[in-house]
Amino acid sequence: MDEAGIVLIAVTGTLALFVILPGMILHYVTMWRRQKTLQPDDERMLEDLWRSAKAMERRIESLEALLDKTEADAPRRPPRPSRSTFDE
Repeated sequence: MDEAGIVLIAVTGTLALFVILPGMILHYVTMWRRQKTLQPDDERMLEDLWRSAKAMERRIESLEALLDKTEADAPRRPPRPSRSTFDE
């Protein structure tokens, strides 16, 4: 190899080692950090889920209150006799 080829290889290696490689590393680090945060669509979806969960909770509480009131007004039934499915 002649002297020009060796210089070209040295310059290319130095450029790749000190410029391109750190640039690639920093690029992917920023990409990973960006993916850790919620996107606007994700935030909207979470807000919708939160509202739905709150609405379901209110409905369940209303149903429980109605059932408690109905059970308090209804006469008590005698407990059912326990029947074994096995021959004793």
